[in-house]
Amino acid sequence: MAKYSSGFFLFCITLGLMFELSQQASVSKRDYYTAGVVEFRPSNLVSDNLAAYLEIIQSKNASFTDIIVFPESTLNDMGATSFVPNPEHLINPCLSDPKATYYEDFLVILSCAARNASKYIVINLTEKQMCEDVPEDSRPCALDGFNVFNTNVVFDRQGVVVSRYRKVHLYGEPKNSTFRPELSTFETDFGVTFGHFICFDILFYTPAHQLVDQGVTDFVYPAMWFSQLPFLTAVQIQLGWAYANDVNLLASGASDPAMGTSGSGIYHGRSGSLERVMRQDAGERTIYVAQLPKYKGRRRMKRDLRDHQVATGSRFNIKRDYLENFSSEELPVESGKNGHLSKILCHGDFCCHYDLAWRSLANPAENSSSYSYRIGIFEGWRNEKRLDVNYIRNCGLFTCSGNSIDDCGRLLPDLEHPLVTFTHLEIRVTYPQSREFLLLPDTLLDNLLPLEPKYFEWSRQQTSEEGHQVRFGLRQSQEVSNLLTFAIYGNYYYNDCTFGVGTVEEQLACGFKHPKI
Repeated sequence: MAKYSSGFFLFCITLGLMFELSQQASVSKRDYYTAGVVEFRPSNLVSDNLAAYLEIIQSKNASFTDIIVFPESTLNDMGATSFVPNPEHLINPCLSDPKATYYEDFLVILSCAARNASKYIVINLTEKQMCEDVPEDSRPCALDGFNVFNTNVVFDRQGVVVSRYRKVHLYGEPKNSTFRPELSTFETDFGVTFGHFICFDILFYTPAHQLVDQGVTDFVYPAMWFSQLPFLTAVQIQLGWAYANDVNLLASGASDPAMGTSGSGIYHGRSGSLERVMRQDAGERTIYVAQLPKYKGRRRMKRDLRDHQVATGSRFNIKRDYLENFSSEELPVESGKNGHLSKILCHGDFCCHYDLAWRSLANPAENSSSYSYRIGIFEGWRNEKRLDVNYIRNCGLFTCSGNSIDDCGRLLPDLEHPLVTFTHLEIRVTYPQSREFLLLPDTLLDNLLPLEPKYFEWSRQQTSEEGHQVRFGLRQSQEVSNLLTFAIYGNYYYNDCTFGVGTVEEQLACGFKHPKI
């Protein structure tokens, strides 16, 4: 056996370190990074989910990725909870706890998988933490002495836990929220800083929009999203949020259409989708990969969109939004007749101007189903019981399966063809100024995928200190059939600092200037 001096080993280590640093420098200079999001059908066995995670990480499709994002609640949601290292301590479970004596084995194994594949890996798991570790939290603790969180964990290329985020807005889950909301970001060796949040969080200011306001341009987003018609299906809200904020979004969704979950995508701000999938027949375990331009200088790259939808009959068990609270009017669509409507519709003091035109298509076959349409408007609190709610101002066109508002927001699985194609669609609204709000384009086709930005026009102009004029419409010469939704979704979160709400003193505290004072 050959003998080597300690100097030789030091030389090898130094050479390896220099190669790694050189590789990192090369990656950071690129004007793009390669991301993978996983659409994943979970089982009740942690071992089965873990084996599938490892297979995806090691797959050929994942080989060129810099970062892979797995969805919410698809690893150990039904299994053993695990401690998670504090990212400040830069712990590598693969090296520090190889026999999984403190952390659960799946956490250790995935740390090793990130190290072996040399990739950033984002997972979501059910975490446990001893209540006594947060002495300032005086809320009651469970009898076993643990808090349980819905948590994102990020491993770097060496398997080190570099970030952790605990979900703020729980969707009826039997888990805990943190004593104070957490904002979490992590830096990468390819020169991008990511923020992250989970599923239902996307509808709230903290942490999702708050991170945008702090200048974060790239986000990882694990979700198990339960879609609702007509405004809140998974890919529909993902694209709208990324477009409105002009950010990169890596959205990874749980995949079980029979339970109402599916929807993943990779989005590049105002350019729209690079990848998107909305399964309607059965779930899958697949990684979708795309190169994302970095936001340095707001450069754009040519977009190559790939759709992955199921065109056959839908088995999606989809929920319905609270449309009975809307003021609405049925569109006068008649078979064999073209039409036009210009209408101002109000809900209280909030009004929307609709300008629509359509062309009739072939007469429906006997015993076939076709959608009717309504225009609708609502201002107020979403009334999901036992959940965090937000204040919305929505204007939109949406489909119905009958003549009543109660028939709206429902899929027709036996739809033969649409009655009309829309040749003109335009919605104009003046929205009030607010300290925390988000206005987004909200569209949906009957394949449960949204219109891409190349098909629509969106403008928003501040007309005064009190208001914003928004116009949303089809691009000139564009037509669209098979339409389920065309709307402006106005999310005012808590509505506390909206012009015209509260006393003058409260408005002044929010920073609004009153000309009469």
